[in-house]
Amino acid sequence: MKIKEIIVVEGKDDTTAIKRAVDADTIETNGSAVNSATIAQVKRASETRGVIIFTDPDFPGEKIRKIIAENVPSCKHAFLPKEAAIAKNGKGLGVEHASIEAIQEALRDAQMMRDAIVEEITQEDLLTAGLIGGSGSKERRIRIGSLLKIGYTNGKQLHKRLMMFQISRQEFAEALAVAIQEEQDE
Repeated sequence: MKIKEIIVVEGKDDTTAIKRAVDADTIETNGSAVNSATIAQVKRASETRGVIIFTDPDFPGEKIRKIIAENVPSCKHAFLPKEAAIAKNGKGLGVEHASIEAIQEALRDAQMMRDAIVEEITQEDLLTAGLIGGSGSKERRIRIGSLLKIGYTNGKQLHKRLMMFQISRQEFAEALAVAIQEEQDE
């Protein structure tokens, strides 16, 4: 699988994992203190080939994603579910621990965040759906984030991502129905 866009990752181990899974070039941020030289590289890559931000599903990874997206809003975003990023020994979390299949799927599902934010799904909808403020809401958000390919979020971030990725009411309802069915099957 060849990827046209340049993939922004956190470090060398992530680059190694990406190259194992796909034919692609990467830019490494070397941690969450993203410097101006890295931002300039990402801007240049965005203008010529396009960029996919693919960071770890943790706080530092989200911080890097936010810094880059604020400076280069034209990037696509690829998300890896936490369970797909856990090291086999359980002592690590990151892109470098993901399987080839999980990396390929995340990159295939990369999406653009939209400038024009439309609120199709409200905070009230999230509350009614059991995604915020209740028992089991975190687990349900994890599943919804995975089904919609927008990554794990807390309640406030979920609302923002649903708007940024312009998730329709129908997409949301379908993902919610699958999540509820899976809960009942457990």
